[in-house]
Amino acid sequence: MITSEKKAGIAKDLQTHKNDTGSPAVQVGIMTARIAELTDHMKANKHDFAARRALLQLVGKRKRLLKYIAAGSGEEYLTLIKKLGIRR
Repeated sequence: MITSEKKAGIAKDLQTHKNDTGSPAVQVGIMTARIAELTDHMKANKHDFAARRALLQLVGKRKRLLKYIAAGSGEEYLTLIKKLGIRR
């Protein structure tokens, strides 16, 4: 589980204004951290099918948010994926 300090750090890096905690960019950042943790969990627990389903749902939700960001501003999308290291 992601700690609130880690979430605050991610939000601080990706926020667009001082009190921004729910913009799509911040949400994608938090999802990326959760995906990384679930991926590590799945490496150790290969038969945890509930965690696998949660991981796949989270990846799909992140994909939809990234598509939304790309539709609004392609430049913002490219900087976000570069900053998070999602794609090459």
